[in-house]
Amino acid sequence: MHVVYERCAGLDVHQRTVVSCAKTLDVTGVLQKESRTLSTMTAEVLCMRDWLKRLGVTHVAMESTGVYWKPIYNLLEGHFELLVVNAQHLKAVPGRKTDVRDAEWIADLWQHGLLRPSFVPSAQERVLRDLTRQRTSLLQERARVINRLQKV
Repeated sequence: MHVVYERCAGLDVHQRTVVSCAKTLDVTGVLQKESRTLSTMTAEVLCMRDWLKRLGVTHVAMESTGVYWKPIYNLLEGHFELLVVNAQHLKAVPGRKTDVRDAEWIADLWQHGLLRPSFVPSAQERVLRDLTRQRTSLLQERARVINRLQKV
């Protein structure tokens, strides 16, 4: 298959760990593959970001499981071309049972340009959405407190 991205990585993100697989083509055209499993703590994610930069990775695809991808995305944003992929689209192929294989599969599909991105709003829009959600939550809490006071 035709390689679209010569230096890319796939991330399998979980609550406590991130499995990353970097695939790069060297000058002779030989595929180099490296995998690492790190925790989702900020320091470890920053180490992963530096490792991927040292390898010359330019494009990163990650599986979107729940909301666990959000902090990883925020730390990698601006350093790589990022792609968040729906887990339903990746799980269609049977036989991948480990996180390392999932990360390799994501990297392989991304390397050949076969992944469809999920919509991720811009950083400013994400901040605005968080603020409006927090305001809504506070207003609902205020209404609950008022109702409890009136009941008493």
